[in-house]
Amino acid sequence: MVMHNTSSYSTGPFTLSGIPGLEQYHVWISIPFCFIYLVAIMGNSILLYLITVENSLHSPMFFFLSMMAMTDLILSTTCVPKTLCIFWFGPQEISFPGCLTQLFFLHYSFVLDSAILLAMAFDRYVAICLPLRYTTILTPKAIVKIAVGISFRSFCVFVPCVFLVNRLPFCRTHIIAHTYCEHIGVARLACADISINIWYGFCVPIMTVITDVVLIAISYTLILCAVFRLPSRDARQKALGTCGSHVCVILMFYIPAFFSILAHRFGHNVPRTFHIVFANLYVIIPPALNPIVYGVKTKQIRDKVILLLFPKWSQWQMTEVLHLEASS
Repeated sequence: MVMHNTSSYSTGPFTLSGIPGLEQYHVWISIPFCFIYLVAIMGNSILLYLITVENSLHSPMFFFLSMMAMTDLILSTTCVPKTLCIFWFGPQEISFPGCLTQLFFLHYSFVLDSAILLAMAFDRYVAICLPLRYTTILTPKAIVKIAVGISFRSFCVFVPCVFLVNRLPFCRTHIIAHTYCEHIGVARLACADISINIWYGFCVPIMTVITDVVLIAISYTLILCAVFRLPSRDARQKALGTCGSHVCVILMFYIPAFFSILAHRFGHNVPRTFHIVFANLYVIIPPALNPIVYGVKTKQIRDKVILLLFPKWSQWQMTEVLHLEASS
């Protein structure tokens, strides 16, 4: 085995070059990219504001939803501002510590999002399958323990990746053909064996996420069994409605996530340009769509958003309802 003296190699700044092959279109790509990012920032900020100020939204489900909104803000803000700078001003330098920080928060947010979806599935399972015990199982103390537990688990999963990259000697190019730093992309620039990086970076996170997917699938199987045993059709529709937004978000999160992970590990025939474009869409599309999906499909949030954005229209609508009730 060849031993490298890491002190003789540079760990100076890296250069993020953007999307290879599409450099001439960077400015045009930045227009929808910037718009979607602003939608993500505004949507998740409104969601956090409503959940904070509205007492009716102080429940476990909305607490987990606020965690997801914060995680989505971290995920998009970790990558998108630097990406927009690349699109507008050309290749950008990023320091080695800055690169390590970016790749940590990128992957940490991904694993934490998966854990939050699992926590939300557990919340729906208790609410539908064990409604009489909901308040005794999901107490404030239990919610805090779940939040701390999933945050600590996500931290532990990806902290080793930072040390695995930090130990590598970099004697080749410092140009990263991407818009942000990600674990394997940075590790492949090293002039050393990166087998442990590849296998840890693939196996540990994927097994963690697969465990979450299996537990979510079990939760929803039990939920569906309980729903279809309900005697009332209205009760069944209401129960399914409360889970609809969650299922949409699960599909939006896991389908592109698994495609991106598998394409990165096994998709040697996938064009690099396509992979990088897809990776950029992944860090911005779900954070933008999640608050929209919950806003459209969750009545409590939809009503509060309308009241916040269109107070006069909401007041007129309430007046009309009261008028109809009085005339009847």
